[in-house]
Amino acid sequence: MKQAGTTPAGVHGEEQTSRWVREMFGGVAGRYDLLNHVLSFNIDKRWRARTVKRVLPVLQRADARVLDICCGTGDLLIELEKAAGRRLLGSDFCHPMLREAGGKIGKGGFASSLFESDALRLPVKDSSLDLITVAFGVRNFANYRKGFEEMRRVLRPGGMAAILEFSQPPSPLFAALYNFYSMKVLPRIGAAISGSAKAYEYLPDSVRKFPDAPQLAAILRECGFTHVEFERMTFGIVALHLARV
Repeated sequence: MKQAGTTPAGVHGEEQTSRWVREMFGGVAGRYDLLNHVLSFNIDKRWRARTVKRVLPVLQRADARVLDICCGTGDLLIELEKAAGRRLLGSDFCHPMLREAGGKIGKGGFASSLFESDALRLPVKDSSLDLITVAFGVRNFANYRKGFEEMRRVLRPGGMAAILEFSQPPSPLFAALYNFYSMKVLPRIGAAISGSAKAYEYLPDSVRKFPDAPQLAAILRECGFTHVEFERMTFGIVALHLARV
């Protein structure tokens, strides 16, 4: 692994990194959904749908306790609630993102509850959850291992973590095309729509520096997870990891 966690340019230390990431996401919260759909050509909806399908056996258990961390504007949380048919939990450390999520949950008639919390320090009891999910949040952790260890702490024996995250395509040709898009095209579109150039320069850079799918699986195992597996989607630009404790 190249570094302990995400490394925004000119930012040092876990506390400063967390503050920078929180402020950055707060600045783009209002346009975040639009940009996700535009920049992914709406494929992000398929990625979330696949994640829900893979965790459905847990969701369908009436007694399963489920938390979606780094829930952002609530897209994955809402899809999980639809599949579960009951109230779930969502958390994020960025208040403007939670405000957007709360608005969508209220307008859509959903019931899930939200709370503000850093994923590296969850206010959740040991061994109290059956499923913890996270979509496109792990690569923004100030410390990847601390985040995984915290997930493992709050999961019951047999519990599952589902991690949907950007990755590096295994094909050199497709990787070159994707890197050109993400480093040259995406930042310009993102800056134009969101008004924040630094956010959409940071986001593709965070993907480039993030461990690839096999490396991430190895880190999960080192952090105590078992039965770790992953599947690549859309030529490998995204990977879904499933891991149990």
